[in-house]
Amino acid sequence: MREVMEFLRFAFVQRALLAGVFIAVGCGLLGVFLVLRRHSMMGDGLAHFAFATVGLALWLGWAPLWVSLPLVALASLVILHLPSRAAMYGDAAIGMVSAVGVAIGVLLSSLGGGFSVDLFSFLFGDILAVSRAEAGLAVGLAAGVFAAILLAYHELFAVTFDDTSARVAGIRPERVNRLLAVLTALMVVLGIRVVGMLLVSSLLIFPAVTALQLCRSFRTALLASAALSALSVVLGLFVALWLNLPAGATIVLVNAAFFSASLLRRA
Repeated sequence: MREVMEFLRFAFVQRALLAGVFIAVGCGLLGVFLVLRRHSMMGDGLAHFAFATVGLALWLGWAPLWVSLPLVALASLVILHLPSRAAMYGDAAIGMVSAVGVAIGVLLSSLGGGFSVDLFSFLFGDILAVSRAEAGLAVGLAAGVFAAILLAYHELFAVTFDDTSARVAGIRPERVNRLLAVLTALMVVLGIRVVGMLLVSSLLIFPAVTALQLCRSFRTALLASAALSALSVVLGLFVALWLNLPAGATIVLVNAAFFSASLLRRA
C-alpha cells in the first residue's frame, strides 16, 4: 500500500489515472451498446484506421490527437454508410476501412523515414506519457460522451434492441447509429493513448461482455461495465508500475482476468 501511495505523488501518474479512468468509463458505457448491437469490431477497425491518421500527423509535425479525432470520426460514418451504398455487410466495411488505414499508415511511415518512437507509443500505448493538455482533452471529451449518452439514453436503448420498434416510436435509428459511431470514434482515439491502437478495442469489449455475464438488467450492466473498465485501468496501471511492465498490455490482461472470473462465477 505504501508503494501505491508513493506512485500517486508523481504528477505523470496522476495525469495517467485521471485520463485513464475517464476514458475507461466512456469505453465501458459505449461497449455495452456496441456488443449488444454486434458492432463491437467497429472499435478495432477504427483503431487500425487511426494508424493512418497518427502517421499523417507525425509526418506533418502536428499533434496526433487533433488530427485523429475528426478523421476517425469521419471513418466511423463511412463504415456506417458503406453497407447501404454497396452490396456488403457491416463487417466487410470495417475490414475495408481498417485495411486502407493500415496501408496509408505504412506508406506515410515509409515516407517519414520509418517507424518512430512516437508512432510506436501510439501502437502499443503509453499512458504514463500523457501530457497535461492531453489529459484535459481526454477528460473534456469523455465528459461530453457521458453527457451525450445520458441525453440520448432512451433512444440508444430502443435502437440497441429493436430498430423497427424504435422507428414506430418516432425514433430515427439512422441518427442514433451515427451518434453511436461518432462517440465510439472519439473514445477509440482517446483510448489509443491508454492501451495503444492494437489493444484499444479491448476497452470496449472486455468490460461490456464481463458485465453482461454478471448482470440481469441493462442499466446495471452499463454501470458494471463502466466500473469494471475503470477498475481495470487503475489496477493495471499500478501493477505495471510495481512490476515494471507495459501499462497498456497489463490493463488488457486485468480485463481478461475479470472476464475469466465472471465465467467461473457462472459455471
